Amino acid sequence: MTAAGNGAQTAGRPTRLPRSARRKQLLAAAQEVFVAQGYHAAAMDDIAERAGVSKPVLYQHFPGKMDLYLALLDTHCDAIVAQVQDAMRGTSDNKERVSASVRAYFDFVDHESEAFRLVFESDLRNDPAVRQRVERVEQGCIAAITDTIISDTGVSRAHAELLASGLVGAAETAAQFWLAGGRQVPKAEAEALVAALSWRGIASFPLQGESA
Repeated sequence: MTAAGNGAQTAGRPTRLPRSARRKQLLAAAQEVFVAQGYHAAAMDDIAERAGVSKPVLYQHFPGKMDLYLALLDTHCDAIVAQVQDAMRGTSDNKERVSASVRAYFDFVDHESEAFRLVFESDLRNDPAVRQRVERVEQGCIAAITDTIISDTGVSRAHAELLASGLVGAAETAAQFWLAGGRQVPKAEAEALVAALSWRGIASFPLQGESA
């Protein structure tokens, strides 16, 4: 079974796809191979075969394996940051903001694609380009929550960033622990437990205009 699906070839000839569609197809194939084998064990031959295309076609879109990997990282790193930003902007209810942020991490690690392994379990974490993207996830999520904390509580940026880093760290670590442990706690219950823990901490900081 290839990532290209049944439309990859017709009568033995590769189907011509628009460039954007072909790129999406190749990235899907690469993700499957990277998740299954890790970056170092994966080969461009494996990715081309999974996509149902020739290696020249693959190289037309991505000059090398690292280009594929970084493109996937960009996609998934941007996605998790956007989910946390949406959690902050989607409601003025701070308790729900915390719950939605926690949910974003659990949804990410629980997705059937296992794309989270590319971000949080990469065997290339020491590579500068990969490390920069992984750090961007943490920084982007912390920044989104920091701005909300400052707006609502009036604490200094340094204090807000520290609080936000705690929330992000708790959500990320708990979600990965839950998954590695075999999902022993139902997902909705696990999210609620972590959100409750985080909310009890952050809720102790009064909103601007309220007494401590």
